[in-house]
Amino acid sequence: MNPLLFRLFRDNEIRVHELNYLFWECTTRCMLRCRHCGSDCSVQSREKDMPLEDFLKALDTIPQSHRPKDFIVVLTGGEPLLRPDLASAGREIRRRGFGWGMVSNGWLYDESKHAELMAAGMGSATVSLDGLETSHDWMRGVPGSYARAVEAIGLMAAEPRLNADVVTCVNQRNLAELPRIHKLLEGLGVKQWRLFTVIPIGRAANDPEMRLSPEQFTGLMEFIRSKRAEGGPMKVTFSCEGYLGEYEEKVRDTRYFCRAGVNIASVLIDGRICACPNIDRDLFSQGSIYEDNLYEVWETRFQSFRKRSWAKTGRCAGCKVWKDCLGNGMHNWHGAQGEVLQCHYSKIIQ
Repeated sequence: MNPLLFRLFRDNEIRVHELNYLFWECTTRCMLRCRHCGSDCSVQSREKDMPLEDFLKALDTIPQSHRPKDFIVVLTGGEPLLRPDLASAGREIRRRGFGWGMVSNGWLYDESKHAELMAAGMGSATVSLDGLETSHDWMRGVPGSYARAVEAIGLMAAEPRLNADVVTCVNQRNLAELPRIHKLLEGLGVKQWRLFTVIPIGRAANDPEMRLSPEQFTGLMEFIRSKRAEGGPMKVTFSCEGYLGEYEEKVRDTRYFCRAGVNIASVLIDGRICACPNIDRDLFSQGSIYEDNLYEVWETRFQSFRKRSWAKTGRCAGCKVWKDCLGNGMHNWHGAQGEVLQCHYSKIIQ
């Protein structure tokens, strides 16, 4: 799409700001110890799981007239499968007319769990695979996590009723493995593979093995571009992290657009209302379901997400691609003063 036309489209989407994607951080418990975890999750989480009835009460504030057909609630964590009431949650969400899905590490996903969740109306699922066996288990911190993830991916990919995809956090250890991972996933019948790079927060903040050099980042763009050009049964895409200059529409289906706070909101583990769960919750939370009406918050707040002029500071102040980038994805802004942690456009070797 022509860049000018896309800006007009983006600006109209911001003006309308239709909510159609809601994350629920239903637990921060997790059985793995991932090197790149931004939430610092653990088996014994500091936060108790949010009671299902609390979330449903918040969900019920969304008027029937403002629930588009493609509205989806995505359960995330932590590891959602640690909740014993996950299927019950899915059924209640579906009963209210919303689609639902989850993001999982796959450890607890077997044939029995697959049947249970499909019966509860699960329509989408995402599983992480962060390398071949040694690399993935190193990344996830628990031996055997690779085998569990591959099993889960196979079950999901074989289910025609499920919109399933795989995500990979590209880092120093798995970059060279991408062609073999591609072959593995294609053989499992995966329809979509999304690649992303880590934001230096949480456990990844001081881990140099998590970050790519500009040469490696450009190489990643070339890998994705080439796989998309080849075609094939599995779509390969880069995530919506930031503006990519010449690679726009070569590594994604559409041009870059951060939809956090525009179409995407989240209910966090403690009840705070934000956009995607990776965004700095201390800087950008908009309220709480325990004090506010979720839908009223969506309609009347979120201005920092929809009017990005505040982000034209520091390294972004004189940027020649500002109109296309608007300061990268909102999850790139962290810290007490709010500063952008990295610029994807500057990583690309011109």
